Amino acid sequence: MIPQNAFSDASNAPEIQRVRHELHRRSLEVVKVERLTPHMIRVTLAGPDLAGFVSASPDDHIKIFIPGLDGAPVRRDYTPRKYDSEAGTLVLDFVDHKGGPAAAWARAAKVGDYLDIGGPKGSQVISGNIAHWLLIGDETALPAIGRRVEELSAPSHVTTLVAVSGQEDEQMFKTSARHTAYWVHRPLDKANDAQSIVSVLSDLDIPERTFIWVGAEARVAKTVRQYLLEKRGIAAQWVKASGYWVKGQADASVKNVGV
Repeated sequence: MIPQNAFSDASNAPEIQRVRHELHRRSLEVVKVERLTPHMIRVTLAGPDLAGFVSASPDDHIKIFIPGLDGAPVRRDYTPRKYDSEAGTLVLDFVDHKGGPAAAWARAAKVGDYLDIGGPKGSQVISGNIAHWLLIGDETALPAIGRRVEELSAPSHVTTLVAVSGQEDEQMFKTSARHTAYWVHRPLDKANDAQSIVSVLSDLDIPERTFIWVGAEARVAKTVRQYLLEKRGIAAQWVKASGYWVKGQADASVKNVGV
């Protein structure tokens, strides 16, 4: 039997508020490019068009407009890793992998280049009586996870469980929250296999009033969500799972797995 706990009571579940934003297309200049880890490129953007930019949630998405591998224009979803209104800068992190037009653009990006972006068109703001955060994901979710960890303040507790290619792809986050990090190492071509994440997750204690956020390949996100609901007895209202990408499908995602 599934043990009964606080998660079974949906009445005390957090609220996810959907906030709409006015859409704007912005043309921004590349002011810095750095190789953050072997598989992550960080690009910092700036420019007058950033005025009025709003990103209310760490897992927001903007559209970036770039040339495809055949030269035709394409759009891709990316998470605003950090927006500094005082400095007038926006940071985007790009997973460096073969075959992707966004990764190709980031590899070639240099100071003085321009990138057009649009959005975010909306945010899903999570609030409520949350005592602990558990953030689960892969490389594509690291920008959202890192931003959430860094934006949490004391006395918040947050645990992260992230799958990356190796120790050299692990990241450090500066936060005043109490942060515990777990890393799973597997090759990029195994990023659609949930077993390594579930294996570590099975040994983790999940305290009462823990909100669990999942961002990964769609089948991984679905598997992790099912494990949490069916094996750990966690109510669906305490889990938000998104398929950030779908293996074998370009520019595909599942915004809310299981909803």
